[in-house]
Amino acid sequence: MIGNTPVSEIMSKNIIALTRSDDLTRAEMLFKKHKIRHIPVVKGESIIGMLSYADLLKISYADTTNDEHDIEVVVYNSFTIEQVMTKDVLCIDSDTTIQEATEILAKREFHALPVVDESILVGIVTSTDLLNYFLKQL
Repeated sequence: MIGNTPVSEIMSKNIIALTRSDDLTRAEMLFKKHKIRHIPVVKGESIIGMLSYADLLKISYADTTNDEHDIEVVVYNSFTIEQVMTKDVLCIDSDTTIQEATEILAKREFHALPVVDESILVGIVTSTDLLNYFLKQL
């Protein structure tokens, strides 16, 4: 069955990550540069949180003003990565099946799962990865 494939087959292994010491301006730059919507926050090789582009939008007032850049700078400088990131992150391991990952994302309010083996972040699988996988099966 196609759902029994491990997520290691489709996960992103080239991980774009942030640390606690990074700022939100850097985070926004990474989101835009790499055209991604989720960035793990790490301490060494271990995940300590997850930042989504939606998290930035929640604190940004840029859409309500004509001077977007200045407002973003003020808002981004008012918060740290640690204040904005999700801290209690649900992780899966690389042997988790695509079906299991799909079931988790279908029932939860987030769209990315960090893949962790032996406390080390080894990848990330997103709802987009899963959709692309299922499209290839059709």
